[in-house]
Amino acid sequence: MPAAAFFDLDKTIIAKSSSLAFTKPFQAGGLINRRAALRSAYAQLVFLTGGADDDQMEKLRQFMSQLVAGWDVATVREVVGETLHHIVVPIVYDEAVTLIEEHQAAGRDVVIVSASGAEVVEPIGELLGADHVIATRLEIVDGKYTGVIDHYVYAEEKARAVRELAEERGYDLAECYGYSDSVTDVPMLAEVGHPFAVNPDKELRKVASARGWPVLVFTRPVTLRSRVPLPSKTTLAALAVGGVLTVGGLVWAGVRRRRADA
Repeated sequence: MPAAAFFDLDKTIIAKSSSLAFTKPFQAGGLINRRAALRSAYAQLVFLTGGADDDQMEKLRQFMSQLVAGWDVATVREVVGETLHHIVVPIVYDEAVTLIEEHQAAGRDVVIVSASGAEVVEPIGELLGADHVIATRLEIVDGKYTGVIDHYVYAEEKARAVRELAEERGYDLAECYGYSDSVTDVPMLAEVGHPFAVNPDKELRKVASARGWPVLVFTRPVTLRSRVPLPSKTTLAALAVGGVLTVGGLVWAGVRRRRADA
């Protein structure tokens, strides 16, 4: 049976929050104000040091929905397409790219599973040569975001999405691999036969120790340009059907880690 390697994105493949990378471009494009930009700067700091429990995540999900309601998809697509080359693309963990290449060489599919928006995750997945991407999606009506989240890929939903893809593609989950940095991804990691904690937060480190999961430490961020060839801006813009969740996640992704210090 075929097998796959399932990767979380932020702080597992990408050295920082993919979501927060869009703060300045969206502010320049008039989509967010200075106050939101300042909140995102704080969120980036918290993202690197803290975590969030389920209640905080739910509040931030609601904030995200309210923030993006009414945004024009075409405008967001344009900003994302231009930004990916300069901001989202630059930093990946060299160790993560090496792992991806090793899994591909072994004949395993590479799947990125992220709570970040599909509009950012899909282009990054394309750049990395991922076979599949599972990410959060927002509802669009008449060319604008309604603020309704169609599919929120978080916690247990990640695990469910992994099971569904495994059934669809015929993966033997016992032979599959999983990589994440967050305790919220324990359900996903528990689905595979070879789970790994990557740069784990405090709670995930405890779980990994209790369950005997290996811990990996990635410390060498490199430019994505130095590891994989980049498609044209036109291709990136087509993949980026809207960068809304990345901005909606200004606080959400940034506060994700606060739980580790609680």
